[in-house]
Amino acid sequence: MLSRTADHLFWMSRYTERAENTARMLDVNYQTSLLPQSQAAALVGWQGLLSISELLPAYTAAHGDINLRDVMDFMVKDESNPSSIVSCLGAARENARAVRGTLTTEVWETQNQTWLEVKRRIREGEHEHDPGQFFEWVKYRSHLSRGVTVGTMLMDEALHFMRLGTFLERADNTARLVDVKFHAANTDFFDPGNEKDQEYDFYHWSAILRSVSGFEVYRKVYRDVIKPERVAELLILRADMPRSLHASLNEVVSNLSLVANDPLGETHRRAGKLRAELQYGRIDEILATGLHAYLTQFLDRINDLGMHISREFLIPSTA
Repeated sequence: MLSRTADHLFWMSRYTERAENTARMLDVNYQTSLLPQSQAAALVGWQGLLSISELLPAYTAAHGDINLRDVMDFMVKDESNPSSIVSCLGAARENARAVRGTLTTEVWETQNQTWLEVKRRIREGEHEHDPGQFFEWVKYRSHLSRGVTVGTMLMDEALHFMRLGTFLERADNTARLVDVKFHAANTDFFDPGNEKDQEYDFYHWSAILRSVSGFEVYRKVYRDVIKPERVAELLILRADMPRSLHASLNEVVSNLSLVANDPLGETHRRAGKLRAELQYGRIDEILATGLHAYLTQFLDRINDLGMHISREFLIPSTA
């Protein structure tokens, strides 16, 4: 397969997944912002969301003070923000258009219809009138895109590069979500001995689990009250949790194996080593050494893995 074609397929899937993950992060922040809390605690949540996406400087330059309405506009419809939902869906559609001949009609029509529909919904202000419904729609279109892709595409290199992009992006976003949400839960605004804060703590972790479609999964696996260390274990180490780091790396390694010219190459080695550490890791060891430090290192390694994939298979990134 031509590297240019592989590059478009890879990034089409990454941008679709990024739009879904942005919707998930905005939704969990919006839901927790409705809970009784101080203005300072709410501010920490929105500031964390911008930090998670490395967009705090860009937002501050454009809007100044942090508030719910401006953050929503910046992360949903601001086309100058490359990580906004509308920018991601637009980029996914453009990458799909560039390789229209490689895609099935169903895959192309799904991407194109999503782009046309998101513009209409934003124009009608749905993300302002009913943010929850808008975010659910973004997630649904991403689910639809993946389902149509797996259900109609030939199981060849094109599909493998698309899956590779999806799960590399998912690993990156899940790590960012876990990092910023655990940091928010450990701020000075939260007192674990306070009854109201204990209630807030439950809804905080419930919202995080729901943001990765993990609330019912948590109940099925642990059958217990929600505990932060178990939330971390579920989202990092559980291979049977679809959006966990471990599950995402399993898919990355699997799809790399199907496209790699050299199964013993450096890209495959790095992916396999990272997957092995998740496979044999223990949450108590991770928490003992520091969750933030662990996730920061993981994000660096995921970014490094993406650069190696780009150099070996795709159009080399100039970033």
